[in-house]
Order: sequence, then structure tokens, then C-alpha cells
Amino acid sequence: MEASSSRLSRLLNVVAMLSETRTPVSAREIRARVDADYPADDALFRRQFERDKKELRDLGVELLVEEISDANPPEVGYRVARGQYGVRLPDLDAGEVAALQLAVSLVRLDGIDGGSGLLKLGAAGASRTAGEGLAALPTHSQLGPLFTAVAERRTARFDYREPGATRVVDPYRLDLARGRWYLLGFDHDRAAERWFRLDRIVGSPDLGPAKGFEQPEGDVPASVPDPWLIGDAAPVTARVAVDPVGAPLARSVVGATAIVEEHDDGSLVLELLVSHPDGFRSFVLDMLEHAEVLEPAELRADIVAWLDYVAAGATDD
Repeated sequence: MEASSSRLSRLLNVVAMLSETRTPVSAREIRARVDADYPADDALFRRQFERDKKELRDLGVELLVEEISDANPPEVGYRVARGQYGVRLPDLDAGEVAALQLAVSLVRLDGIDGGSGLLKLGAAGASRTAGEGLAALPTHSQLGPLFTAVAERRTARFDYREPGATRVVDPYRLDLARGRWYLLGFDHDRAAERWFRLDRIVGSPDLGPAKGFEQPEGDVPASVPDPWLIGDAAPVTARVAVDPVGAPLARSVVGATAIVEEHDDGSLVLELLVSHPDGFRSFVLDMLEHAEVLEPAELRADIVAWLDYVAAGATDD
């Protein structure tokens, strides 16, 4: 019988992938991206994947089944609607506490004792899970206070990017996406909802009194926007050429709607609306030499200047 930890790890990997994608992902692509967790034999894979789909549905994770629009011949794909899972913690029975304890033993926040939180839920031996785990999630000094701010509806005041750039925010939720933590909240100065990267918050946030604001009616946005859109700069349209090697990664990140040219050799041209140049630069540099910014000139110059800066630093060392 398959080990519970192996099955749980695979299910978590599948849910994480399908909840991050904007477009449906085929079973073939799911297998390729978590191939270490699925059997190599095609027939065994199909049986295992069917069992996994059933188990996820039994656990309450709804898999959306949709046709992949750009597949030829037509192909069925899967994704998970992340907005379903932004819920308050329920009262937990003994079995649910045990399941949560298992999750904390497998995944932990770097430098944070998840077991101490389980003790409050009555999980026996929870403290022994501290420091263990199959995977470590990134953390920041601001994460604890902001979790408190979200849970207790406390307005947060913090410096963003640099001292003096003060934001006053009613925090709605925290999300982990692409290896980074993000805060969604109502920005008082801009009178609108904004996303903030925690690694750009300077120092510890100051929190106001509990129940200091009301959560908005209805659902808040279900997923973190693309990193090149999390910013206040005037938006510009960027064109990026991607060679055949980088094309699969680009397609998986931006989806089909951003692709404006597809060439016979497999290369692509993307068009992206950019309001956050730093996030755009990170996206382009993630593809190394396989992507080139075509326009506008200022974003291309920003990439070149960054590469020159890094090269100069390497030379100085």
C-alpha cells in the first residue's frame, strides 16, 4: 500500500499547481511536472491519476474540468478555483486536528514553530513537529503581525520599499504565490485594494485596535495578480520575444491570452501590461537568455542596466 506521506505530498503538489494556473492543465502536463510522484507506466499513471481525482473530490477540492482552447487535437484540462478556500478556521474535531498536525509535520514556515499553534487546538505532541518537515515555506518578520492584523481586523501602518513611503492598509488576506508572500488590503491613501509584497515592507508594521475595519461584502480577489501588475506606475505594454527553449515556461506563466505571435520554430512573442517594472524584470530574468524585451525602450534599458550592474558586481568580486 502506498505510504500516506507520499500520497499526501503528491496531492499537495497537484493542488498547488492547479490552484496557481489560470488556464486548464492536461493530465499529461500534470504528470510531467510531478513525474517523481507518478509511475512511469502509462496505464498505472492513468489509474493513479483517477484515484487522486476521486480522493481530492472526496476531500472537498473541486477540480474544474475544461477544454484546453489551444490544444490540437482538443484536450481536457484541469484547474482548481482558489477562491473556494479563503474560509475562516472552523471548530475542529479530534480527527481534523490530527490531520492538521500531520500537515504541519510535513510543511513548516522557516523559523516558526507550527506545533505551538497546534497546542491551542489540542494536538497532543504537537511541539515535536517543530523544526521537522518535508518542505519549508519562506517567512518574514512581518508575517506574524500581519496574520494577527488579518485575523483581528487591525489596520496596519508600514513603510513600503523604502523608509518614508508609508502605507496605511486594512489587511484582508495573505497569500503565498511563486515563492513569495503577498498581502491584499484596502490602501487608505489610494482608496482602493492593493497587493503588497512582504519582502518590500521595511521594519515591523504598527497595528491599530482590533475590529478596526469591516471586511468587504462578497469575495475578495481569489489569487495574486501577476508580479508585473503589482505596482502603482502608469501601465505600459511590453513586448517580449521568447525562444523555443523558454516558450513552455512562458506559456505556463502568462497563459495563451498574452501570446500575440507563435512561430513555426516554437518561439513566441508576448504582450504584457506592466505597472511594476521590478516584477516584470524578475519574470524576464527567470527565463535567462531565452527571453528578450523588444519594447518599450525604457523597460529594455532597465533590463540591460540591471544585467550591467550584476556583471560589474561579479567583476569586483
